[in-house]
Amino acid sequence: MSTFTPISYASSDALALYARDYPATGGPARLPVICIHGLTRNSADFDELAPLLAAMGRRTIAVDVRGRGNSARDPNPANYNPVVYAGDIIKLMDQLGIARAVFIGTSMGGLITMTLAARRLDLIAAAILNDVGPILSVRGLQRIAGYAGRCGTLSSWDEAAAYLRDINACAFPANSDEEWGKWARRAFEQKDDGQLALRYDPNIATAIQTGKQRPTSLAARMAFRRLARRRPTLLVRGALSDLVEAEQADWMRKAAPELHYAEVPDVGHAPMLTEPAALDAIRQFLAKLP
Repeated sequence: MSTFTPISYASSDALALYARDYPATGGPARLPVICIHGLTRNSADFDELAPLLAAMGRRTIAVDVRGRGNSARDPNPANYNPVVYAGDIIKLMDQLGIARAVFIGTSMGGLITMTLAARRLDLIAAAILNDVGPILSVRGLQRIAGYAGRCGTLSSWDEAAAYLRDINACAFPANSDEEWGKWARRAFEQKDDGQLALRYDPNIATAIQTGKQRPTSLAARMAFRRLARRRPTLLVRGALSDLVEAEQADWMRKAAPELHYAEVPDVGHAPMLTEPAALDAIRQFLAKLP
């Protein structure tokens, strides 16, 4: 079982936020890593990756973005957007005294990382974008919008696993029953009445439903170029991804020839980052960083 210290901190608008702090456990101390999850996920997504990073001598912080996991729900759904999220990350780094970090951003977490690059590139030493970029496939966005914020409560862990299988089997066709069960334990929480609910505010879906994460945003393209041309950046793409399809990945590699690239076979959106191909790429990428 991984060991971490819970972190509580306040956003600039006084929302109570949460993160996990995995201390470096091996080798000389190196630049810390900040892990940011996807739209409907939480810090537990990194409970297998984070200890591996910590064993490389890198303190690893996995956040619960506002509205997810143990972070408070925002009474104003308009705040569920990458600009506000990036501000929360800046507050966290200030509290922890972290001047620079390596960022790992899955899906929405990558959008937050690119937004941060546009505002405070000095905070980013390097970045790993997990199945995300400035141009996103409409097909993938529509699929995510079709389920985000729409699940009610469920009565058993088997139902929770079945729900996740229904909406994600296209991305993880080889997942075992055990893997779906582990995912359910990360994604759901049991309420006082025994019912299971997803660990996020349903209003987080506003960002997609109102078009605040448009796939052809000029600002997003500029932010990506600024990041990938001025900081070491690795793109990890699921070979079956419907969000970052081959066409989008090709554009990214042409827009920033310095971009490192790894493709994870037999996985869609988004890799867990513990797959052998992903983990090998991450290890090689981090080995070149201080």
